[in-house]
Amino acid sequence: MNGFWSTALSVVLVAGLSAQAPPPAKPQTPSEQEKPTFKVQIDLITNDVVVRDEKGQFVPDLKQDEFEVYEDGVKQDVVSMMVFTGGRITNLLTAPPPPPPEGIILPPVRTVNDTSGRIFLFFVDDLHMQFQNTGRIRDLFKKIGKDLLHDGDMFGIVSSGPSSIAIDMTYDRSRLDEAIKKIAGNELTPADIIQGTSGAEGPSEVRYRAHVAFSTVADVLTELEKVHNRRKAVIYVSDGYDFTPFQEARLGSSDPNSPFQQNESAKFMNQANANQQNSNGTTTSSPGTDPATTQQKQNEEFADADLARELGDLTRAANRANTTFYTIDPRGLVGGSDIAENLDPVQWEDYLHKSIDSLRVLAEETGGIAVVNQNDFDKALKRIDGETSDYYVLGYYSKNTDPTRRRRQIEVRVTRKNMTVNARKEYVLKPPPSPKKSVPVPVKTKKSGSG
Repeated sequence: MNGFWSTALSVVLVAGLSAQAPPPAKPQTPSEQEKPTFKVQIDLITNDVVVRDEKGQFVPDLKQDEFEVYEDGVKQDVVSMMVFTGGRITNLLTAPPPPPPEGIILPPVRTVNDTSGRIFLFFVDDLHMQFQNTGRIRDLFKKIGKDLLHDGDMFGIVSSGPSSIAIDMTYDRSRLDEAIKKIAGNELTPADIIQGTSGAEGPSEVRYRAHVAFSTVADVLTELEKVHNRRKAVIYVSDGYDFTPFQEARLGSSDPNSPFQQNESAKFMNQANANQQNSNGTTTSSPGTDPATTQQKQNEEFADADLARELGDLTRAANRANTTFYTIDPRGLVGGSDIAENLDPVQWEDYLHKSIDSLRVLAEETGGIAVVNQNDFDKALKRIDGETSDYYVLGYYSKNTDPTRRRRQIEVRVTRKNMTVNARKEYVLKPPPSPKKSVPVPVKTKKSGSG
């Protein structure tokens, strides 16, 4: 297909008869005349793919015909392949033209000795970072500046909370040093959550903070979507998310004799309600079966599903922008809770697992890796550096021209044996623009007797 790199293929679906056609034998009804013309733009779909052998080493010598790409189970025709090794494209003869002119995301072009073409966005989720880990988090970002960023890389930094970091894309690594000095954790402590009030769906402040973090990243992805033919990665540093942490302790429904922390106000109300029922009825009630507590637990029943849905929305936005999440839990290898918190170990473990799983979802659903439950950040950063430096970019035009099929699953396979393939798993089409309705223009008529 000639000129497929410079122009997008457009499929025009025309519904109804054109108003410019010769008058038909039968007059058209108004509904027929107003039927719109839909235009569906089918762009080149690109996917960053990392292929490793049994030893975990990048395989740089694969041919285009060794890749198979399936969209919703239908095999696609791979029309382009670029190979990047060490951040440099190594098959210039088959590469597409340079990216479009730089705009809001890309800073002015500057000459560098080693242009890797990588774009990093560092997300500092300080709303979900423990204050006592501030020094550890700053050391992590110093390692990132030393081991991950190279000359020629562009990066931006944004925070979710009071660290108030918002640095546009730049080559200037001194800006990273400026941002590191401002990083400070501002996460709610377990005591803050347990002793705080719960809304209809759980602790309102917990959800609010998560929504702020998700919307911040979503705004960034909207801008990254405008950048093409560049390796884009979000280094997502956070403790993770749980919409209903420490439920039994918050609602005061743990064993009244438990030595562990729980909401004293809720515990008192539950016990009072239990005593009232015992004095007025023949059945014995306990704080765990208090009607108000039971109703609140039912209200929070779908919190995990809500969290999964919001994480899904975020990963779909990342896949649409062809951007990979690399999530890092700055807590490292976590054991028990802080002794001063006096938390029920069962509830603490449940909270920990949910928060870590949320980071895994963000990474795995976008083709990245989750750096969780480990203290060796040096090894993890080297792996991220390798995956963002050595990769393939495959391109194809989807055979599915149905604009109503917006969410599409992708599977990338390699015919060479014993290869491990890492790539994004889906993408979502943008909704088509709403058809413009013609507005009748009033015709002015002269009044009788006017001059």
